[in-house]
Amino acid sequence: MNREQAKKLIIETFENPFDKGKFINFINNLLKTYDRSKALEPRSGIQGVTEKYLRFISSWERIGRYEDKDGKKIDILVVKLEKETSLYRARSAQRNFVAEYLRGKLGTGTTKDAALVAFISPASEDWRFSLVKLDYRFEETPSGKVKVKEEFTPAKRWSFLVGKNEKSHTAQSRFLPILENDDWKPTLKDLEKAFDVEIVTKEFFEKYRDLFIRTKLELDKIVQSNQEVKQEFESKNINTVDFAKKLLGQIVFLYFLQKKVWFGVERDKPWGTGPKDFIRKLFNKEYGEYENFYNDILEPLFYEALRTDRSADDHYYSRFNCKIPFLNGGLFDPINNFDWVNIDILLPNELFSNKNRTKEGDIGDGILDVFDRYNFTVNEEEPLEKEVALDPELLGKIYEKLNAIRPDNFDEYVKILKSGRKGRRNKVQ
Repeated sequence: MNREQAKKLIIETFENPFDKGKFINFINNLLKTYDRSKALEPRSGIQGVTEKYLRFISSWERIGRYEDKDGKKIDILVVKLEKETSLYRARSAQRNFVAEYLRGKLGTGTTKDAALVAFISPASEDWRFSLVKLDYRFEETPSGKVKVKEEFTPAKRWSFLVGKNEKSHTAQSRFLPILENDDWKPTLKDLEKAFDVEIVTKEFFEKYRDLFIRTKLELDKIVQSNQEVKQEFESKNINTVDFAKKLLGQIVFLYFLQKKVWFGVERDKPWGTGPKDFIRKLFNKEYGEYENFYNDILEPLFYEALRTDRSADDHYYSRFNCKIPFLNGGLFDPINNFDWVNIDILLPNELFSNKNRTKEGDIGDGILDVFDRYNFTVNEEEPLEKEVALDPELLGKIYEKLNAIRPDNFDEYVKILKSGRKGRRNKVQ
């Protein structure tokens, strides 16, 4: 399968509501071959689910079984949840249900090592594609030998949130190499790597770092060419490094918040009913016209809408004709009391979104283009539950990595990046 075919397969499978036929087609191409004779028809009710999970699980079925070259048994399941909210809540119940299945406690006989599972909810356009894996507990015998103990540690689950309201860029980056290689029959270790959130976080930071450099350089051009801006920066002791850091930090923070669908809520409608792509809709002029996106849209959003308590008027913000929450905190204070009202920072709109083709073949390399491709989650991370998405802890990691960059070492930092060398300790990280 060539790259374009593989990419199309992932998009059709993961950017739409769950479709059993498309899911099976994806599994066929991912695993190359598996035992379809092990398929089981949907099982429901107390005999098929067991009483303690009936509140959460409606039914389940097995598509087939895959055994890798290491002898690891991996079942492919479709689990229907009892209600829509179960997709986002009761995660431990979903994980424990599959763990009991893997241990052979649901009338399925033999123990399995892992399962690839589609968790779907009634009437929901989104679903989860998960890897659930049992880990064995090892113990040392009196003679010093290590053996597998019969009991298992709690199961772990890694998940992609997919569906009509989600992007598949991360899934593409993780599964394309396997799909493109017709001879690659993945092992359980290969699948674990595909679900590794740390790889996704590292990839995102590299993109973020490049965006930071570009933003800083664009600000340099404005300061050099606009005397009014230059004077404001000098009088307020503002430098373009810190300005760029703050701007990107503000935008990425909003990407987490828009997952809560708190932005763009219609007047008199409850919180949680706004669009999941509010920032993109702002850029597309769906909430108001503009000439310069940063100056005319982002600055009022940051320094007026998000910093003003409008609870007396149900948080309604007339400029965008929608509700905007009040965020009390320093992130949306103008840097060094910068006069955002009277000083125009005309960053090019193309810095935020454009039609440039990336080396990966994606269209658009602006800030919003890059951020739009990634999945952001506001779920609290659990030791046994990992979502293959960017979580709020990323904000702290970004701060730590960029904190070492200062105006006096920026040029050295860029040179090190271009050469591929590592920064010196306590200098550039």
